Amino acid sequence: MPALHLTPLLEALERLGDTWGDAEGAGELSRNELLETHRAVSQVQRCLDGIHAELAATIAYESRPELGPEGLAKQQGYRSAAAMIAATTGGSPGEAKLLISVGQAAAPRTNLLGEVLPAKYPALATALAAGEISVQAAALIVTLLERLRLKVGSARVEEAERLLVARAAGMSLDDVRKMLARAEAWLDPDGVAPKEREARDRRSLTMFERDGSFHLNLQTDIASSAPIKAAIQAYVSATFQARITATDPDAPDADRRSVAMIQADALTAICEHAIACDNGGMPASGATVVVRVSLDQLTSGEGSATIDGSDQPVSVSTCRRMAAGGGIIPVVLGSAGEILDWGREKRLFTRAQRLALVERDGGCAMCGLPPQMTKAHHIRWWARDSGPTDLNNGVLLCESCHHRIHDNGWDIRIDGVGVAARVWLIPPPHVDPARTPRLGGRARYDVAA
Repeated sequence: MPALHLTPLLEALERLGDTWGDAEGAGELSRNELLETHRAVSQVQRCLDGIHAELAATIAYESRPELGPEGLAKQQGYRSAAAMIAATTGGSPGEAKLLISVGQAAAPRTNLLGEVLPAKYPALATALAAGEISVQAAALIVTLLERLRLKVGSARVEEAERLLVARAAGMSLDDVRKMLARAEAWLDPDGVAPKEREARDRRSLTMFERDGSFHLNLQTDIASSAPIKAAIQAYVSATFQARITATDPDAPDADRRSVAMIQADALTAICEHAIACDNGGMPASGATVVVRVSLDQLTSGEGSATIDGSDQPVSVSTCRRMAAGGGIIPVVLGSAGEILDWGREKRLFTRAQRLALVERDGGCAMCGLPPQMTKAHHIRWWARDSGPTDLNNGVLLCESCHHRIHDNGWDIRIDGVGVAARVWLIPPPHVDPARTPRLGGRARYDVAA
């Protein structure tokens, strides 16, 4: 009878065996079998990593410094548990320390009397054992909670742990990082301004020439970077739009620059325009920076604001300063604004409607690209379905996701009204036979939502 602790791993292995079947290699699998096998392998990997983290924490305990030469790692000829684990796995000491820290956070504890206590992070422990989240995601969550534990208190940390672990299931590591950036502002709104000051104090720009190339290294705070990102992304978007409309994209002189090249060219073009200052037609001329904040937070000066296209929150004081400058659009939520629903009177979404869609969707509702790289699209088509040009019939999508939704049979459902509504992406049957809705837009990262 296998240990109960190994049940999720054994079940995942059984699913892997079922999906792989009698195939000699992955090339013999059908597309559905390939996807199911990929999911099964991922589940096995997460379960194994969860068990490995627990083992690593126990190895670290058996190698604790107070044991001296009797410690497990030193008996095996290693100076530390991390060094021994790294040598065994073929990984780095940093990866071994990550395993140890996650294992310690998820393992049962003992008090001074030797009594067994629950894990420090029980929701995390359960998710790891079930293979619902990766060790890397768990490490990011633990790092945030440990950093804020003394400031916000145990009860708040416990609430955050449950929310973050539940949201992290099924997310990529990049998406987990985005979610945690917003979660930190939600948990510790007073901590946003000090982080901004630290970032401003570290700002720098260095320039030098080497090997026939000009090198530029820029580091600055999020608020200062917003107009830079907006201008460059607008230039990139204009370039890709020109590629789409090109009469012969396969011509010898067709634009085949990479995104990195286009961004470099954008900076050059923007600086040339600034030097000439002739108010000419720059592709970035339509770029805008949108900073958004609730009316309550703007009035009280507490909490945080967000800048479209950035994962990092900014303080309300920074929001006020940005709104006072040129080229910045402040969006105050909860205050009266323009009419946002135009019914069938207008085919194209208005600027006010687009701002509202940006508030709701945060960028591409499907893949998360920033707002500057998206367009507002009708969910029920204007011509075919007589769909109205209303918020509840609009969604922000990048060009790639727009084609994916229309070509591959995805559906979109909007629950709720206005900017507080939620966007649900419903996969076609060949992707998910159950057609389970997937949360899209800004809400998937907002733990406070």
